[in-house]
Amino acid sequence: MDDLKQLVHHICQESIQQKIDLIRQSIADTQASANEETKSSAGDKYETGRAMAQLEIEKFSSQLVILQQQLQELARVGQHFTSGVVSIGSLVHTSLGVFYLATNAGDLIADGKKIFAISPKAPIAQKLVGRKAGESIEMNGRTIQVLAVD
Repeated sequence: MDDLKQLVHHICQESIQQKIDLIRQSIADTQASANEETKSSAGDKYETGRAMAQLEIEKFSSQLVILQQQLQELARVGQHFTSGVVSIGSLVHTSLGVFYLATNAGDLIADGKKIFAISPKAPIAQKLVGRKAGESIEMNGRTIQVLAVD
Protein backbone atom coordinates (compact mmCIF):
# COMPACT_ATOMS: atom_id res chain seq x y z
CA MET A 1 0.00 0.00 0.00
CA ASP A 2 3.00 2.27 0.42
CA ASP A 3 3.27 2.19 -3.38
CA LEU A 4 -0.27 3.58 -3.62
CA LYS A 5 0.62 6.45 -1.29
CA GLN A 6 3.71 7.27 -3.36
CA LEU A 7 1.59 7.20 -6.52
CA VAL A 8 -1.03 9.50 -4.97
CA HIS A 9 1.71 11.88 -3.79
CA HIS A 10 3.18 11.96 -7.31
CA ILE A 11 -0.25 12.54 -8.91
CA CYS A 12 -0.86 15.44 -6.50
CA GLN A 13 2.47 16.99 -7.47
CA GLU A 14 1.73 16.61 -11.18
CA SER A 15 -1.79 18.00 -10.83
CA ILE A 16 -0.63 21.09 -8.98
CA GLN A 17 2.30 21.61 -11.37
CA GLN A 18 -0.05 21.41 -14.38
CA LYS A 19 -2.27 24.07 -12.81
CA ILE A 20 0.79 26.26 -12.16
CA ASP A 21 1.91 25.88 -15.78
CA LEU A 22 -1.58 26.72 -17.04
CA ILE A 23 -1.78 29.86 -14.90
CA ARG A 24 1.69 30.99 -15.98
CA GLN A 25 0.60 30.59 -19.60
CA SER A 26 -2.60 32.53 -18.89
CA ILE A 27 -0.58 35.36 -17.36
CA ALA A 28 1.69 35.45 -20.42
CA ASP A 29 -1.29 35.38 -22.81
CA THR A 30 -3.05 38.16 -20.90
CA GLN A 31 0.11 40.27 -20.90
CA ALA A 32 0.57 39.73 -24.63
CA SER A 33 -3.06 40.69 -25.23
CA ALA A 34 -2.61 43.85 -23.17
CA ASN A 35 0.49 44.73 -25.17
CA GLU A 36 -1.45 44.30 -28.42
CA GLU A 37 -4.17 46.56 -27.03
CA THR A 38 -1.49 49.21 -26.61
CA LYS A 39 -0.60 49.06 -30.30
CA SER A 40 -4.13 49.17 -31.67
CA SER A 41 -6.06 51.45 -29.32
CA ALA A 42 -6.00 54.98 -28.09
CA GLY A 43 -7.59 56.99 -25.31
CA ASP A 44 -10.16 55.59 -22.88
CA LYS A 45 -10.46 52.25 -24.67
CA TYR A 46 -6.73 51.70 -24.20
CA GLU A 47 -6.88 52.55 -20.50
CA THR A 48 -9.91 50.31 -19.91
CA GLY A 49 -8.29 47.41 -21.75
CA ARG A 50 -5.03 47.78 -19.81
CA ALA A 51 -6.88 47.99 -16.49
CA MET A 52 -8.91 44.87 -17.24
CA ALA A 53 -5.78 42.98 -18.28
CA GLN A 54 -4.01 44.07 -15.10
CA LEU A 55 -6.94 42.82 -12.98
CA GLU A 56 -6.79 39.45 -14.76
CA ILE A 57 -3.03 39.21 -14.19
CA GLU A 58 -3.49 40.02 -10.48
CA LYS A 59 -6.18 37.33 -10.20
CA PHE A 60 -3.95 34.76 -11.91
CA SER A 61 -1.00 35.81 -9.74
CA SER A 62 -3.02 35.24 -6.56
CA GLN A 63 -3.99 31.77 -7.77
CA LEU A 64 -0.35 31.09 -8.65
CA VAL A 65 0.80 31.96 -5.12
CA ILE A 66 -1.76 29.59 -3.60
CA LEU A 67 -0.73 26.74 -5.90
CA GLN A 68 2.96 27.31 -5.21
CA GLN A 69 2.21 27.16 -1.47
CA GLN A 70 0.33 23.88 -2.00
CA LEU A 71 3.32 22.46 -3.87
CA GLN A 72 5.63 23.51 -1.01
CA GLU A 73 3.29 21.93 1.56
CA LEU A 74 3.24 18.74 -0.44
CA ALA A 75 7.05 18.69 -0.63
CA ARG A 76 7.20 18.79 3.19
CA VAL A 77 4.89 15.80 3.57
CA GLY A 78 6.73 12.62 4.43
CA GLN A 79 4.90 10.14 2.25
CA HIS A 80 7.13 7.25 3.33
CA PHE A 81 6.37 7.55 7.05
CA THR A 82 3.75 5.13 8.35
CA SER A 83 2.90 4.93 12.03
CA GLY A 84 -0.54 3.36 11.94
CA VAL A 85 -1.92 6.61 13.35
CA VAL A 86 -3.51 9.19 11.06
CA SER A 87 -1.25 12.21 10.60
CA ILE A 88 -0.23 14.61 7.85
CA GLY A 89 0.88 12.51 4.90
CA SER A 90 -1.33 9.55 5.78
CA LEU A 91 -3.40 7.69 3.25
CA VAL A 92 -6.56 6.91 5.22
CA HIS A 93 -8.99 4.22 4.06
CA THR A 94 -12.42 4.90 5.56
CA SER A 95 -15.97 3.70 5.11
CA LEU A 96 -16.58 6.98 3.23
CA GLY A 97 -13.59 6.68 0.87
CA VAL A 98 -9.83 7.04 0.76
CA PHE A 99 -8.26 10.33 1.90
CA TYR A 100 -4.71 11.60 1.43
CA LEU A 101 -3.98 14.19 4.11
CA ALA A 102 -1.44 16.44 2.42
CA THR A 103 -2.88 19.28 0.35
CA ASN A 104 -6.14 20.24 -1.25
CA ALA A 105 -5.60 18.74 -4.70
CA GLY A 106 -9.16 17.46 -5.07
CA ASP A 107 -10.37 14.10 -6.32
CA LEU A 108 -7.75 11.92 -7.96
CA ILE A 109 -7.69 8.49 -9.55
CA ALA A 110 -4.72 6.34 -8.56
CA ASP A 111 -4.39 2.67 -9.39
CA GLY A 112 -8.06 2.65 -10.38
CA LYS A 113 -9.18 4.02 -6.99
CA LYS A 114 -10.76 7.38 -6.25
CA ILE A 115 -8.68 9.28 -3.70
CA PHE A 116 -9.62 12.55 -2.02
CA ALA A 117 -6.48 14.67 -1.58
CA ILE A 118 -7.41 17.04 1.25
CA SER A 119 -5.74 19.70 3.31
CA PRO A 120 -4.81 18.77 6.87
CA LYS A 121 -6.88 21.83 7.82
CA ALA A 122 -10.07 20.34 6.33
CA PRO A 123 -12.69 19.51 8.99
CA ILE A 124 -12.68 15.78 8.21
CA ALA A 125 -8.87 15.70 8.30
CA GLN A 126 -8.82 17.35 11.71
CA LYS A 127 -11.24 14.74 13.02
CA LEU A 128 -9.22 11.88 11.52
CA VAL A 129 -5.81 12.96 12.87
CA GLY A 130 -4.75 10.77 15.77
CA ARG A 131 -7.15 7.93 14.90
CA LYS A 132 -6.14 4.33 14.19
CA ALA A 133 -7.68 1.56 12.10
CA GLY A 134 -10.84 0.31 13.79
CA GLU A 135 -11.70 3.68 15.31
CA SER A 136 -14.44 5.94 14.03
CA ILE A 137 -15.38 9.60 13.87
CA GLU A 138 -18.68 11.47 13.68
CA MET A 139 -19.07 13.91 10.81
CA ASN A 140 -22.30 15.65 9.81
CA GLY A 141 -24.38 13.08 11.64
CA ARG A 142 -22.58 10.16 10.02
CA THR A 143 -20.27 7.62 11.58
CA ILE A 144 -17.13 7.14 9.50
CA GLN A 145 -15.04 4.07 10.24
CA VAL A 146 -11.24 4.17 9.81
CA LEU A 147 -10.43 0.93 8.00
CA ALA A 148 -6.66 1.30 7.43
CA VAL A 149 -3.90 3.90 7.74
CA ASP A 150 -0.91 3.97 5.40
